[in-house]
Amino acid sequence: DEAEAEADAFADADAVPPQGARPVLDLTADMLDDTPVDPRVEFERGMSYLAPATLAIMGLCAGAFGWQLASGALESDEAVIASGAMVTERLLRGEAWRLVSAMFLHGGLEHLLGNMVALYILGLGCEHAFGSLPMLGIYALAGIVGGLASAAVLPAPTLGASGAIFGLMGCVVAMLARRRRQLHVRDGRIGIVLAVWAVFQLAMGFLSPRVANMAHLGGLLAGAALGWWLEPRLLREAAGGTQPRTSASTSSET
Repeated sequence: DEAEAEADAFADADAVPPQGARPVLDLTADMLDDTPVDPRVEFERGMSYLAPATLAIMGLCAGAFGWQLASGALESDEAVIASGAMVTERLLRGEAWRLVSAMFLHGGLEHLLGNMVALYILGLGCEHAFGSLPMLGIYALAGIVGGLASAAVLPAPTLGASGAIFGLMGCVVAMLARRRRQLHVRDGRIGIVLAVWAVFQLAMGFLSPRVANMAHLGGLLAGAALGWWLEPRLLREAAGGTQPRTSASTSSET
């Protein structure tokens, strides 16, 4: 018993550091990592490729185009107007619903496909940044403003989602420009794709009387104003600790 008591005394002496001694610190890999942390939030992290609002709009546009083909809605100006295209005269008569219907109609397959590619890219970014319902609101408001701008200068029937999509582009660009010290975009090359699409749409506006460049400009300005004013949910989540920051090694990628 005396031997056991003596052993316990030695064990207790080993467990308690001598008075004035510094405690031993266990080092971890994170403590040894001297990589600086970029305070900006990584924009692409957590982005879903199955954004529900974006896919819903694409489905509506594709379905509307199928109906246009099946009903002969593209065969004449009268048929285009009857299908729901934007016409200044009809708008002044009180047919305000055309401001909405026109943004889901298209003048041809190439018009539809070009818009859907841009809508998918910009819709993902806008929906990721602001959420599904705000993205739908931005799309609708930009499309309506674009329709009004078109009606102000072009009495001929016009149709297409590009005014609303230009709004999404203006929104994303303005948001990233204003929040450039808070948000980091890993790969800016997607901007080249969007620039090509914008040039294509402007060319379509010059070549086709049913595609209005004023709708593009109106939608772009409306979206840019919203993107400058609205706070992205990504920053709110980062403030709450649910969105990770960016490491310096990641922020150098292009």
